[in-house]
Amino acid sequence: MTNVPDDEMALATGPLGMRLLAFERLPEDSVFDEAPVAYALVALWNAGRLLMVNVRDRGCWELPGGGIDPGESAREAAVRELWEESGQSAAPDALDFVGFARTSLPDRRVLRGALYRAETADPVAFAPTDEIAAIHWWNLADPLAGGRVQTVDAYLAALARV
Repeated sequence: MTNVPDDEMALATGPLGMRLLAFERLPEDSVFDEAPVAYALVALWNAGRLLMVNVRDRGCWELPGGGIDPGESAREAAVRELWEESGQSAAPDALDFVGFARTSLPDRRVLRGALYRAETADPVAFAPTDEIAAIHWWNLADPLAGGRVQTVDAYLAALARV
């Protein structure tokens, strides 16, 4: 893993110190020696609105997603995380790969995340969990009550609009 140089410009900066350094529209099977693909995100749309999840311990509205488990592909992680965080399901082949986010964390570690998008016609009801306080289908414009918006995720969602 690499660290971000102090002078590297960001496309977006989040409220919790995350920075979006680049977005790369490369093939899904791309392999990176530096800054590995460590997480997957899903931009799930319904009738022009984006699914956001409110992560309890961060008090922040984010795209559903998270770390890739050992032996799991980014696509498999995206499907799993979508289900775990929101109760919404999507078949792996229903996800469209958008590209790779290159981000730096507050500790300056640089990681890549795989970004997927999908559309659902039938969103399911949500029950809060220990990790996720709420979900919201957002229009990308109106304020979201109950937490800050992870602006890096909002930027990525705009790139993944269906």
